[in-house]
Amino acid sequence: MNRMDTAFVDNYRFLARYNRWFNQRLYAVCADLSDAQRTRDGGAFFGSIHGTLNHLVWGDLMWLGRFARQGVTFEALTPALLALPEGASHGTVMAQDFDALRQRRDAIDAAIEAWVTQMPDDFPLRTMRYSNTKGVQREHPMWQAMTHFFNHQAHHRGQVTTLLSQAGLDVGVTDLIALV
Repeated sequence: MNRMDTAFVDNYRFLARYNRWFNQRLYAVCADLSDAQRTRDGGAFFGSIHGTLNHLVWGDLMWLGRFARQGVTFEALTPALLALPEGASHGTVMAQDFDALRQRRDAIDAAIEAWVTQMPDDFPLRTMRYSNTKGVQREHPMWQAMTHFFNHQAHHRGQVTTLLSQAGLDVGVTDLIALV
């Protein structure tokens, strides 16, 4: 297989590595805050730093579950990892305790990296079929959902960095290009 044949999936492997690197940096800075500071409503979509981090865990698990149901078995995407509480939605609290949330995040990030490593090179080019959170049937190229998956993370992590900045904390350089 030539380089062009793997460029698409190589991009997602790079984004998975970036995802883990950024999350490790983000959670390290968040650990310096008190629970009160992490849970204070800062006006973000999900209120607080903790609320936003919870949303990211929920969103990642929801999307990973959808990817796991696309006809390819991924050892990294186990039922235990993908388990969501009954009736979970975008605002579901996945963990009240920061350390528990951080452990869950670490496990998810490791699974994301393993998932894209296990991914067949043509996976992004396949058609994805699923029901969205409102029960509407969706069908589109897998790469569109995968791009959304990684973009969604970046979007909300940006909100967390803003909330951290407002608290006087700096995550440092978070640009994707810093990994090159």
